[in-house]
Amino acid sequence: MIKTKITEMFDIKYPIICGAMMWICKPPLCAAISNAGGMGNLTAANFETEDDFRAAIRQTRELTDKPFMVNVTILPSVRITGDHHKMYLKVCAEEKVDGIEVSGAPLDKACGMEYIDMLKAAGVKLFHKVGSVRHAVHAEKVGYDGIYAAGIEEGGHPLDDDVSTMVLTPRIKEAVSIPVVTVGGIANGSTLAAALMLGADAVMMASRFMATKECDIHNNIKQELVNRQEQDTTLICKSIHLQGRALRNETVECILETEAKGGGLEEIIPLVSGERVLKAWETGDVNAAPMMVGQSIGLIHSIPTCAELLEGMLQEAEVRVKAINDVIKR
Repeated sequence: MIKTKITEMFDIKYPIICGAMMWICKPPLCAAISNAGGMGNLTAANFETEDDFRAAIRQTRELTDKPFMVNVTILPSVRITGDHHKMYLKVCAEEKVDGIEVSGAPLDKACGMEYIDMLKAAGVKLFHKVGSVRHAVHAEKVGYDGIYAAGIEEGGHPLDDDVSTMVLTPRIKEAVSIPVVTVGGIANGSTLAAALMLGADAVMMASRFMATKECDIHNNIKQELVNRQEQDTTLICKSIHLQGRALRNETVECILETEAKGGGLEEIIPLVSGERVLKAWETGDVNAAPMMVGQSIGLIHSIPTCAELLEGMLQEAEVRVKAINDVIKR
């Protein structure tokens, strides 16, 4: 058994956390991951009203008595506003969720220090997903409880500093005293062991959880992730300062062509809309939308249950750690 500051903070079996995923991280998958010994994720932006969001938290608690994370992403959006962000935080405090993963702008700047104070008073652990040392230092200074160190390999929206996981985790680890979670390139026991060797207290992964039996997306999408390799992702939306890593497909190529021609926000937004993504998840059309996945897809070779995935990762990680210890003893 591997024990870390994160397993002890949340009293979880495995130092493995699910990251946010639009239209995917809802109560059933969140609970399945937590019940399997990891820490599931409930992505707030999946819910547009306070009633629906609160109901989702309570439904998750009906499905699991284990801890789970709530993601609040503070990035430009057509559908989700600043008022939504504040509503999500208020509800999380009132419902006393276990932890919040903040992506994008830090809470103190986007919503105000009063929201950090409110959440900490409610006992909610705050983690900020960052891609640089400077942002990690700021998060610790204003009261966050931990850092997600997100390398350029990650799916979604890595910081345009473009620093890899191999460098970012130890750099942030030496810069802050709060727990650090490695993000980017994690999908199996070997990468979990590597993150622990770099000083991480846990790992966060999202793409890998897409290819699990409990994930509610079309099987065509899951099989596509198994079939693709690490070189099959690319960075999009750099020209509009909303860098994201997505699987190469027809829509992504169209986005890249639009950017190359100098197309602006108005031309690009329809190509990256949440409605397109939702339709792709439901229909299994792998070319219908930008699928925000990381380079870790090269390590996805099967579609297990969440329990099988996490147990297998820990077994492999323990083997890797033991092998290192054996080398040191020689």
